[in-house]
Amino acid sequence: MTFAWYGHLKFKATPLIVVILVSWGIAFFEYCLAVPANRIGHSVYSAAQLKTIQEIVTLTVFVGFSALYLKEAVTLNTVIGFAFIAVGAAFVFRG
Repeated sequence: MTFAWYGHLKFKATPLIVVILVSWGIAFFEYCLAVPANRIGHSVYSAAQLKTIQEIVTLTVFVGFSALYLKEAVTLNTVIGFAFIAVGAAFVFRG
């Protein structure tokens, strides 16, 4: 989803409708994987835990994507902010 939502930022001259259609095409395949994964995962994790896992994975991927693809610096504030999110995620899995 990261590429579907943010990959187009490097192609600002591309018409918006093209960007939307390409993004939907990319996202469709991820949804085809995410829906069965959530169904299978729900036998082990709660819905809140599944969502938490998804968000942490998304943030981790986004940091790499932002730095490597978009060539944006990962600042200390970003790292600290994501660390706070990780601490919050730990509470979801606690006890």
